[in-house]
Amino acid sequence: MDAYGHVNNVVFLRYLEEARIDFLFRPEKDFQQGSVVARHEIDYKRQLVHRHAPVDIELWVTEIRAASFTIRYEVKDGDQVYVKAATVIVPFDFQTQRPRRITAEEREFLAEYRDDKEEAVAA
Repeated sequence: MDAYGHVNNVVFLRYLEEARIDFLFRPEKDFQQGSVVARHEIDYKRQLVHRHAPVDIELWVTEIRAASFTIRYEVKDGDQVYVKAATVIVPFDFQTQRPRRITAEEREFLAEYRDDKEEAVAA
């Protein structure tokens, strides 16, 4: 919470990170070979006043390329949207310190959550 009593903009990045980790690192399908964030875009639509009740975070995959994919999010309560965001993820080999291609298994997993609905995000 910041001095004005609402959730600070940096906290929203943490919310997105938690949702992304829950999504990507499921026991049955995961990106344990490694991945890194290449880009974040966040459009703050409305302030979120600090509270103890959780907010919902919807996420979906909008683009799957050879060596990257894009996740889009909405942080919301019902129809009330606080944030629209996107993250570009690059699979990464930490041993060689180089990006890697998405495996067939990873592509199949991501395709299950593919939705071409792309909401406008501030550039």
